[in-house]
Amino acid sequence: MTANEAPRSAAGTLFVVATPIGNLDDLSARALKVLGDVALIAAEDTRHSARLMQHFGIGTPLAACHEHNERDEGNRFIERLLAGDDVALISDAGTPLISDPGYHLVRQARAAGVRVVPVPGACALIAALSAAGLPSDRFVFEGFLPAKTVGRRARLELVREEPRTLIFYEAPHRILECLQDMREVFGSERQALLARELTKTFETLQGMPLEQLCEWVAADANQQRGECVVLVAGWQAPEDEAAVSVEALRVLDLLLAEMPLKRAAALAAQITGARKNLLYQAALERQQDG
Repeated sequence: MTANEAPRSAAGTLFVVATPIGNLDDLSARALKVLGDVALIAAEDTRHSARLMQHFGIGTPLAACHEHNERDEGNRFIERLLAGDDVALISDAGTPLISDPGYHLVRQARAAGVRVVPVPGACALIAALSAAGLPSDRFVFEGFLPAKTVGRRARLELVREEPRTLIFYEAPHRILECLQDMREVFGSERQALLARELTKTFETLQGMPLEQLCEWVAADANQQRGECVVLVAGWQAPEDEAAVSVEALRVLDLLLAEMPLKRAAALAAQITGARKNLLYQAALERQQDG
């Protein structure tokens, strides 16, 4: 549905519009039409977005909606929406809300009964995952890690035995330290991939074990520039620990019939002594098979 097709009899529609992460040709025809048709565009940085609008010849007014004013200024967008105006929400690049502002406005809009419509497009984490060669059927997005080493390693410890592919965003000036901490926590042989400057002129996707990836980034200052996505292969149990006993699976099945998956796996681990992450994996497979 486009902005013109949205019902105008009552409240307007909030369109959550993905914008390019680099290559301007990635802006969809639908996004172009919506951005041109709405009454107002809520933008993370109006100066940055003004250049995008100028490139495409879009004259729709822009208003700031960023992390510092989103909670306080959201009401003005809601008022416009409730008055019948359509509004588009964009971030500087990619899909709004994904490590970008917009959550509070979307939540306010839904609470006010305003229709929220996604206009999908570029997203750095999905672009990186699609080309990484790591398992993509299940993955975990952790966003940006803490800036300090202690906090960063603590967060990494929480997902050290996560079996799904891990995806992180990282600032270029911290990328080497981040990879080094991942090597220390996950182990030097864990497979990883650095996706840098996606869709841009100097796009790089380099996959190798964390030890070699750290060395490669340390040896080339160019790899410490631009926007970075880091993907890390999920944890795999050593061969002698990979099996879950029949008794543990029996307990797990009984608990799954009575409680949510995550709680059932945790309780089964306490009862049987089996690893929680292995039981969680088994529970997921049982749920999928069922």
